[in-house]
Amino acid sequence: MLSLWFYMIYCCVGYCSTVPNLAYGSVSRRENDAATDNRGSSPGASRDLLNNENELDSRGDEWDEVRGEAKTLDDTAMSGFLNETESKKLPQAIIIGVKKGGTRALLEFLRLHPDIRAVGAEPHFFDRNYDKGLEWYRELMPSSSKGQLTMEKTPSYFVTREVPCRIYSMSKDTKLIVVVRNPVTRAISDYTQTRSKKPDIPSFESLTFKNMSAGLIDTTWSAVQIGMYARHLERWLQFFPMEQLLFVSGERLITDPAGEMARVQDFLGLQRVVTEKYFHFNPAKGFPCLKRPELNTKPHCLGKTKGRIHPNIDPEVMRTLRDFYKPFNKKFYKMTGHDFGWN
Repeated sequence: MLSLWFYMIYCCVGYCSTVPNLAYGSVSRRENDAATDNRGSSPGASRDLLNNENELDSRGDEWDEVRGEAKTLDDTAMSGFLNETESKKLPQAIIIGVKKGGTRALLEFLRLHPDIRAVGAEPHFFDRNYDKGLEWYRELMPSSSKGQLTMEKTPSYFVTREVPCRIYSMSKDTKLIVVVRNPVTRAISDYTQTRSKKPDIPSFESLTFKNMSAGLIDTTWSAVQIGMYARHLERWLQFFPMEQLLFVSGERLITDPAGEMARVQDFLGLQRVVTEKYFHFNPAKGFPCLKRPELNTKPHCLGKTKGRIHPNIDPEVMRTLRDFYKPFNKKFYKMTGHDFGWN
């Protein structure tokens, strides 16, 4: 009888740990096959070469050591099975951007914290699936107990016009995290990701300009548009006070992950659990890998979709882009009260 009881628990745990991703994946594939969903963006506001909805980055599958993450999910599911007070809650904190800034790394760092429950896949609720309603959104979230914080991340939220109002309507107390990165290198990383899927796309240089000879930047290309951080932030400040937003440096997530995580945990009102002992820098990948010191296991690193080699870009184009972003960066520094050091 005891063996049967343990077998039933094992089956339930395996099922619970896989349901959220499967549920979202089936919905996402049906929508992507049908048509590109533009409900969350202004018509004609942005030009992009690829709809990246099906990117691995969006599904949260970048981690090589899947079995290590699965164990964490199984442990959490077991705890939930035994704890009848767990329930699904709307997120109290959201990583709202930016694409290719380091949002996946931050989410995975946060998922090491015992007081955080976060959905791995990007729900895209407030930009693409808002018509499905809050209960549909809630069902995507993992179960959590009292005292645990529910989170999600969708990088496109930061640049989508309707999202600030929609999140405010859900809860005006939502804490918002924005991971930002040098807008020039962010744009190149964005392009590199696109080119990995579509090798025959035009060059970065030709896409950057409306008129190359005149040095006129094409601000309708999303790879350029996303990096105009100050312009996007203005919309968020119409609904949320600055103290509800935290700006995380994508560069420092690599060079000093423990330091940035200390800021994030303080912002979320959590104990500083994820410290330097959880990180191991892998020089081959160029990223910090995660380790669980209590288990003394092999570090888990970001997968092959991270750390792609960037193409060589014309230095003159780089200079023109840096000059283009300077006024936006200066305004962003003033708005946030933080100089990120992008030159």
